[in-house]
Amino acid sequence: MDFSIIAENFDIYIDGLKNTLFLVSISLAAGLIMAIPLAVLRTSAGKVVQAPIRAFVYFFRGTPLLVQMFLVYYGFGQFDVFKESIFWPFFKEAYFCALFTFSLNTCAYTTEIIRGAIETTPHGEIEAARAAGMSTFLMLRRIVLPSAFRRALPAYSNEIIFMLHGSALASVITIIDITGAARIVSSRYYSPYEAFLTAAAFYMVITFTIVFLIKRLEVHWYKHLQPPGST
Repeated sequence: MDFSIIAENFDIYIDGLKNTLFLVSISLAAGLIMAIPLAVLRTSAGKVVQAPIRAFVYFFRGTPLLVQMFLVYYGFGQFDVFKESIFWPFFKEAYFCALFTFSLNTCAYTTEIIRGAIETTPHGEIEAARAAGMSTFLMLRRIVLPSAFRRALPAYSNEIIFMLHGSALASVITIIDITGAARIVSSRYYSPYEAFLTAAAFYMVITFTIVFLIKRLEVHWYKHLQPPGST
């Protein structure tokens, strides 16, 4: 093995790292923002409102992320009506297609995570909020959602890691992320082992960093449940 080629092309991996972190962070943020109201509607709205949300969630959870990306990146361009619309300047760019697909995919999973956490809110907390005269919106903001976020954190941390690993698919639509950088180095020097082992090391470092940060957040959010004197 010759890892000198990695040192010579390390700048490509750094560019790929930047693209990966940007894609994952923006997608997760957009997906979470969309998932919160959808999860609330899934638990409180009528069946007519819930039906399209369920269809959305089932589609994105029931199909592979790669297929979804191909449908967006290659599929939309086949319709002349879409190509003549105001949206085409965005969807003709691979970067936007990846962001769009990743955001909707993680939104579907996050919607179900938060929905499950909301439905397991202790009934006593809701009754206490109603007895205090809170409106539905105020109860959601102060009682239900903060409590739900605490319970959803372990499952959502897995979604963050899945999204990070799934972002490797961005390289199949010409985006140079970490995996895309490894493919470039591999094709240049015919050294797939060194190229993709380096990519794996990048993903592992990011994953362990995420796990560490989530653990710190769990300690902070569950501090009130820890016995006195514990750290």
